[in-house]
Amino acid sequence: MYPTAGQRSSLARAFGCARVVFNDALRVREDARTAGLPFVASGELSKRLTATKKTAERAWLGEVSSVVLQQSLRDLDTAGRNFFDGLKGKRPRMGAPRFKSRKDNRQSIRFTANAGWEITTGGKLRLPKVGDVAVKWSRVLPSALSTVTVVKDAGGRYFASFVVESDPAADLTRMPDTGEQVGIDLGLTHFAILSDGTKIDSPKFLRRAEKKLKRAQQSLSRKAKGSVNRDKARIKVARAHGQVADARREFHHQLSTKIIRENQAVAVEDLAVKALARTRMAKSVHDAGWSAFVTMLEYKAARYGRTFLRIGRFEPTSQVCSQCGVKDGPKPLNVRQWTCGAVLDRDINAAVNVAKAAGLAVSACGARVRPGPVPAQRDETGTHPGSPDDGGSDGNLRALARRGCQ
Repeated sequence: MYPTAGQRSSLARAFGCARVVFNDALRVREDARTAGLPFVASGELSKRLTATKKTAERAWLGEVSSVVLQQSLRDLDTAGRNFFDGLKGKRPRMGAPRFKSRKDNRQSIRFTANAGWEITTGGKLRLPKVGDVAVKWSRVLPSALSTVTVVKDAGGRYFASFVVESDPAADLTRMPDTGEQVGIDLGLTHFAILSDGTKIDSPKFLRRAEKKLKRAQQSLSRKAKGSVNRDKARIKVARAHGQVADARREFHHQLSTKIIRENQAVAVEDLAVKALARTRMAKSVHDAGWSAFVTMLEYKAARYGRTFLRIGRFEPTSQVCSQCGVKDGPKPLNVRQWTCGAVLDRDINAAVNVAKAAGLAVSACGARVRPGPVPAQRDETGTHPGSPDDGGSDGNLRALARRGCQ
């Protein structure tokens, strides 16, 4: 969204009013809990809001759409419900509702259908008590629009997010069947290694932008706190980080779409990203963005009629030979190749094992292996031409079978 100066002022007023209503309602509930009084229901909070708008201290709440204020109360209910559901084990644990600050990096308001918002014939977004805002549309929207959320990020950019009614069966767009199946091993040096031997280098967007981010952060630290120049410098830092995030997201979208388009079935490993983010490799792990990439693969596979499989994180993909199945134990990270009848690439071997663990029919010969020198067995030494083990095709097959690799 590209609001004018006056529209930005109206949106800032709406952001502030929604934040005040949220904080007032949260304070009422906190005071009731501290005093040992019953839980204050949403209906009571709504009545108090209506009465507060008629007072001189909060009369300015009437300058924005009442729907925005009511939706702020709904957000408080959702935050509280998610907190208690986390305590009961119904969803992952999250913190209790907290008071919002005008210095928060993200500000948002929500308009429902009864607010009277609409999309004009000229392609602008008409918001109540804001006006017709210019929008750059990323896609054609369905006709059934129920809710629009206006978001302002830390870099001062405005976005509109719509809630629409959709039918998963009707939205399913099947791509032509390819018959290809692939396993993916995610890493840091190479972002993704496919079981067919393809290696995609890691772009390392954050590492490449570190110098620019460092200069912007240094400029911010030199500005006086509370000054206008410091606020300008903060926006520059936020926009620099936003550019890095946008570039990473675009890379994930392009690569995930390419993989889904070219393969009928995709298998990945369930990585413990949170645990890896607590190691010395934390910055590189966050820079890679594995979780976002896997999420894209999953929903695009569902959208285009592909098969998405996820194997357990404890599968010994780097300990098992993808050709013969021999498990020879864990290996240090500096071991990138090893020999087991053939020279195996650690990453490609792991990608093949990911596909096999998911039940995909991939060929181990796609793992870029080359025959390695193997000492002859005692009963194979001293053979002569014409003998059963004379080095011919039958003799080689029998020798490989004895060594456990085929």
